[in-house]
Amino acid sequence: MRSSSTNIAAALAVLALTPSVFAQDAEEKKGMPSPTFSAEIAVGAEYDSNVSVEEVDATSGESDHAIIVDLEVGMDQQLNERTDLSLSYDFSNSKYNEFSQVDRQTHILGADLAYDAGDLNTGISTYYIDARLDGDGFLELWRVSPSVSGFISKRWFARGAYVFSDKSLEERPDRDATTHAGEADLYFFRTGLRSYFNLGYQYKDEDAEAARYDYQSHNFKLRYIHRLEVFSRLAKVELSWRYEDRNYRSETPSIGEDRDDNRNRWKVDLEYPINDQATVQLYGGYADYESNLPVADYYQTVFGTRFLYSW
Repeated sequence: MRSSSTNIAAALAVLALTPSVFAQDAEEKKGMPSPTFSAEIAVGAEYDSNVSVEEVDATSGESDHAIIVDLEVGMDQQLNERTDLSLSYDFSNSKYNEFSQVDRQTHILGADLAYDAGDLNTGISTYYIDARLDGDGFLELWRVSPSVSGFISKRWFARGAYVFSDKSLEERPDRDATTHAGEADLYFFRTGLRSYFNLGYQYKDEDAEAARYDYQSHNFKLRYIHRLEVFSRLAKVELSWRYEDRNYRSETPSIGEDRDDNRNRWKVDLEYPINDQATVQLYGGYADYESNLPVADYYQTVFGTRFLYSW
């Protein structure tokens, strides 16, 4: 597997060159808007009742708290009247008080090309993710997803996408895998963006190097977002539920049968803007993972708070 620094450099090169593909055409167009830039930094703390690394089915059964720092920068460039290009870089760092071996640092590079065809919108997004544990290489993932979306009535909006991903895990080549997924989302806007529902479904087929890690899954989600005025500012409340039915296609040697997982996750997220640039966030979540593989059968509670500043 290539080193993380090589992959990051390659991804940066791809993203840096992407705008040049359209540069000549953009320069020829008069009145084309200049690119817009954005950034956000967040600092917070989180309590985790069961410190775990889900990607490798590792759980501690112990609680800990972590300091979290997130940084996001982005650029948006309108290429013509109907086409828009967005580039982004996200950095996240979680540092635990006791479980330093799972201190996690994640780099995400993204590019999103969108085309507005009127009643129908199309686009393609590409992401490169590099995650490290305690300073060492852990996970690398490439993700490409073409999508189509549009309003089907005044209040209903639909989106469909195909997702391909290729992941590799350091020192765990048997878990390296490619994934094909199809997903669909339906939005119902009660009062525009002030209050709406999101119902989603995803079918995923993951093919790993070791047959015991191959699986198919059905994923469902339900979200409700509500914005309300509190002391003259617009606060946001988000309630969400996610369910995954994961069926492995081969026998897991340690249990002598095919593995079967059912995962339920609930989360509540509260955000309150202090001013036009600063926001305080409170969140809490509960996960109940049921599995016939004992190490993957557990529950987890997470609570956290963050202070966000954007410009």
